[in-house]
Amino acid sequence: MNDIQTLIEQAWEDRSLLQQADTVETINSVVEKLDKGELRVAEPTTDGWKVNEWVKKAVILYFPTRKMETIEVGHFEFHDKIPLKSNYAELGVRVVPHALARHGAYLAKGVVMMPSYVNIGAYVDSGTMVDTWATVGSCAQVGKNVHLSGGVGLGGVLEPVQAAPVIIEDGAFIGSRCIVVEGVRVGKEAVLGANVTITGSTKIIDVTGDEPVEYKGYVPERSVVIPGTYTKKFPAGEYQVPTALIIGKRKASTDLKTSLNDALRENNVAV
Repeated sequence: MNDIQTLIEQAWEDRSLLQQADTVETINSVVEKLDKGELRVAEPTTDGWKVNEWVKKAVILYFPTRKMETIEVGHFEFHDKIPLKSNYAELGVRVVPHALARHGAYLAKGVVMMPSYVNIGAYVDSGTMVDTWATVGSCAQVGKNVHLSGGVGLGGVLEPVQAAPVIIEDGAFIGSRCIVVEGVRVGKEAVLGANVTITGSTKIIDVTGDEPVEYKGYVPERSVVIPGTYTKKFPAGEYQVPTALIIGKRKASTDLKTSLNDALRENNVAV
């Protein structure tokens, strides 16, 4: 693996190496390993998450080595550089028309894809539901038994290569039309209510105590989150700016949906 990494790093610095067959073969092998889940763009460690920058570089280098081609699937036709993922029955993945995943995206056994999209470099672990019109962006990392509800958008993060991808940890529930981008990490079993938008600069404010506690780029484990606003001063006046509010914790005695509804009701928020 060290030899593969070295060659990728060399090609990253010298793009003329992309004309050599052994370089292209090495890049293809990295994408193949991503497709099978043998490599990850980011992986959990005892200290958090580690971003494998050289793997992201390989994904970026994959594009200029590919030629546009017509892809025919029954009556449907596509024109792209990246082939579609296939062999879903063998993988143990349920894929409902019109769900699509690109080669180089890993889907573990037990994943369900309603009409949705998973991009190259993404990792979707077992038991996860990718619901209707949800999108999993390039290199996004989604854990086990996650529910991505209808219309959820997980942003793709390829460049800069040192940037962490979007990470959704095990057991999280992401509500309808939520947007999570810019390398935000949602902790284990956290619940995002419908329409929550979180970017790298979004204030995530825990309002459950006597004083607000502010986070950025991270939703703590088991948090229940809803959309909110706060007042910000500008030269032209004071305006409401979007934020995400932590209004409670998921209860151990209830499932995700029940705990979300309970938390909303307790705080007089419409379900």
